[in-house]
Amino acid sequence: MKVLIVDDEPDVAEIIGLTFNMHWQDCEITAAADGESALQLFESESPDVVVLDVGLPGMSGFETLQRLREFSDVPVLMLTVKGEEIERVKGLELGADDYIAKPFSPLELVARIRAVLRRSQALPDTASAPVVVDDDLTFDPSEHLVIVKGQPVRLTPTESRLLSHLVSHPGRVISREALLSKAWGREYQNDSLMLKVHIARLREKLGCDAQNPRYIFTERGIGYRFAKPKTAGK
Repeated sequence: MKVLIVDDEPDVAEIIGLTFNMHWQDCEITAAADGESALQLFESESPDVVVLDVGLPGMSGFETLQRLREFSDVPVLMLTVKGEEIERVKGLELGADDYIAKPFSPLELVARIRAVLRRSQALPDTASAPVVVDDDLTFDPSEHLVIVKGQPVRLTPTESRLLSHLVSHPGRVISREALLSKAWGREYQNDSLMLKVHIARLREKLGCDAQNPRYIFTERGIGYRFAKPKTAGK
């Protein structure tokens, strides 16, 4: 496994590198102290996972992530400032797979990285046929793709897992805990922020207005419900 650590604090980068080497002895560590160097190293090293700090000199971690997401879906764990929810929200909105607040414990870092890798390595269900929701929306879970008004829209693997669970239970209210467990894992059952941001991203990709939802409905205090698909061919 190849790991790219992007942090301008040498002590933090060293701790992260040591943590990886202790738990994945065959991993290769590459480090960068700024966004430009990180993007260059990413192209030359092709890492399997990126640990990216928000507070970088020059190009911010957010801008680095945004540019990275233009050409790669590699798992990215963001390092944020403890208590700064706005940083976590922005990172998730830009496509981060997870976040961890500084200061962090090595055990928490390992747990987060394992969860991110587990999700990224999950194989798609190739037996799943496309689901025709209505004339404007078709969902193809095997390709992580939705067709919105004739236009293909790419989903991240996490968005695809989340939508798959919603679509597979049409008209049924699914609790936040169940959705978090299904899309991220049991250790994320209390991370309502993660779910809220991804639901908002899904709605945007589906062309769905949160104030007047067409596909994903909020059941306050409980969870979410997906509209019943129409029968294909009708």
